[in-house]
Amino acid sequence: MDWVQQAQAVGTALACGLLIGIERGWKLRDQKPGTRVAGVRTFTMLGLGSGIAGLLGAVGHVAVAAAVAIGMVAVMVFAYSRELREEHDSTSAVAAMSTIAIGFLAGNGNPGLAIACAAIGVAFLALREELHGFVERLDADDVKALARYAIIAGAVLPFLPNGYYGPLGAWNPQRLWLVVVLVTGFSFLGYIANRIFGERHGTIATALIGGAYSSTAVTQALATRLGREAEPGAEPAGIALATGVMYLRIPVLIAIFAARVLPAILVLLAPAVIVAWAAGYWLYRKAPKSDAPTPPGNPIALLPALGFLVFVAIAAVAAKWAEGRFGQSGIAALLLIVGSMDVDVAIVTLGGLSAAAIAPLPAAMAISGTVIANMAVKIGITLVYARGKGVSAAIAMAASVIVLAVMIGLAWTRL
Repeated sequence: MDWVQQAQAVGTALACGLLIGIERGWKLRDQKPGTRVAGVRTFTMLGLGSGIAGLLGAVGHVAVAAAVAIGMVAVMVFAYSRELREEHDSTSAVAAMSTIAIGFLAGNGNPGLAIACAAIGVAFLALREELHGFVERLDADDVKALARYAIIAGAVLPFLPNGYYGPLGAWNPQRLWLVVVLVTGFSFLGYIANRIFGERHGTIATALIGGAYSSTAVTQALATRLGREAEPGAEPAGIALATGVMYLRIPVLIAIFAARVLPAILVLLAPAVIVAWAAGYWLYRKAPKSDAPTPPGNPIALLPALGFLVFVAIAAVAAKWAEGRFGQSGIAALLLIVGSMDVDVAIVTLGGLSAAAIAPLPAAMAISGTVIANMAVKIGITLVYARGKGVSAAIAMAASVIVLAVMIGLAWTRL
């Protein structure tokens, strides 16, 4: 590093220490002078000192860098030992250790990563009450779901091979498992958001957030509640708006797994999206305020995730076979059949095909056809569970389905 880069590295380390020190100083501002182990000045100096240590290590003085870093750690351990024994609060001590590590990282030539780590650390320190409140709202099922997703995303994916195996070379283990990570992660985030916001802000929030991970589950939950109530509340609007969210979720998954099809799917879905949201908004304007129902069941379970993986793997082999045997029309039919059972699987299967296997417009038409099949299921659920009280929601969904079918028909004339 030249002197400019060296100055930037050490300056970033100092800034990181100052940033963390401001948060710690503000947090401990009510303590009497002389009783705090470390405040703004101490944390800033920790950042500066560890940045210099990191720079010394980067230019070859490894032993000196290690001595400086170990010395600062030892001083902080000694200084915080009484506080740890008496107050059993290790937050400031750990923040001091983290400041030393972050400063060393900056001084060693990674200032960008260091300032990012410092910003994240300050956010966690500053959001203490919000994080504690969030943890208090969790129940046993939520914690188990988090543990399961950690296994799915962190304990399996890094160890899978990245190559093509199996029948017709259709299986890439790492890509297949990444599909599970992404789709279940999408569902998990929606579930957590629902737990945080939906229960406090009523049926509409539950529908909007829940629709991001399972509009079918939201439809069933709201339709069941609607069928039990004497007078309809906001449930019909919630069902219609959950459908609107589903229409937005599909292009997001397409952008992740099959970006080349995105322009075509946007053209086909856009009118249906407008109709779905307009109908949902109209029902929302008519609806009385309603408390939120219990959110749909926790989406992260290992057996369903493994079942999803098996379904994707089978669909990948079938797509490879159809590509060689029937060409574009066979693949479109396969996507429509697979998507009738699960739209996500159809999108993932499409993403595993080569660009030459099927053109974007037929692929978008097939995916849109799966949406119509999925919507038909939800209309049936609404009419069965909510009976006559769900007619307005069913009409709203049917309107978007009709518009989508018209768009598919127009696209058909261009093939």
